[in-house]
Amino acid sequence: MRAIIIAIASVLGLALIFPLAFVRQTHASSTDGTHTYLGFDRNDYPGDAALAALRKTFTFSGYWLNAPPGENATTWTGKREALRANGFGFLVLFNGRLDKELRRTPNAAALGANDAAAAAKAAQTERFPPGTIIFLDQEEGGRMLPEQRAYLYAWIDGVNAAGYYAGIYCSGMPDVTDAGIITADDIRENARGRQIAFFIYNDACPPSPGCVFSANKITPAQSGLPFASVWQVSQSPRRKNFTSRCRNTYAANGNCYPPGLAVEKLYVDIDVATSPDPSSEH
Repeated sequence: MRAIIIAIASVLGLALIFPLAFVRQTHASSTDGTHTYLGFDRNDYPGDAALAALRKTFTFSGYWLNAPPGENATTWTGKREALRANGFGFLVLFNGRLDKELRRTPNAAALGANDAAAAAKAAQTERFPPGTIIFLDQEEGGRMLPEQRAYLYAWIDGVNAAGYYAGIYCSGMPDVTDAGIITADDIRENARGRQIAFFIYNDACPPSPGCVFSANKITPAQSGLPFASVWQVSQSPRRKNFTSRCRNTYAANGNCYPPGLAVEKLYVDIDVATSPDPSSEH
């Protein structure tokens, strides 16, 4: 009996020290030998009270270091420990610049370097360790324009030089207005040897299954880009021109509401990754 008690205590101790290892074992699904994990991201922090319910469905959470698109500030500041305490991994995000902003600056590369320093400083303030992947939000799709390239690659170089690891959130879909160019391919093909982690969005059905709350049989590679480590499979609200074939998986108003949280109207974007902590592995 004493040996059994000691064994149980040892297991519990390991769970406290290495919580993500236990997440990996209990929330992994297998697809041809590849483990996949479900996560969510949203502009606004969902609130401490919602974390336990969200954790029943999701393994990792997006985390904005600066103001998300369309916002003036981030509500995620100081929330890392609350998320960690509930067993979440992280998808660390930094909002980049739109082309109209880059065209107004005399030096897009210098702006990229400055934003990289801001991203690294914010990551340090939020106690994300060196080596954490920070994903730059590149909202605009198609082929990158010269000023966009200058900004992106300066940002990537600056983040890497600061001891973190650069990633990009961008379109993984053919741009019908730009000769079918896929933004992720364009960025990767012009990276000149830079190692970049890719978090891509492709909510078109197919390949996206729509607003579903299971990572079973879904891998980032099924987005059409085998080098992607994270795939945003759905957005709230849904984009009607891409999601007509899976519209019945969304709520009537077009949003994705996690199980057990529909009453609170806590809509999310849904992500699938090959890691339970996508910003920690590269």
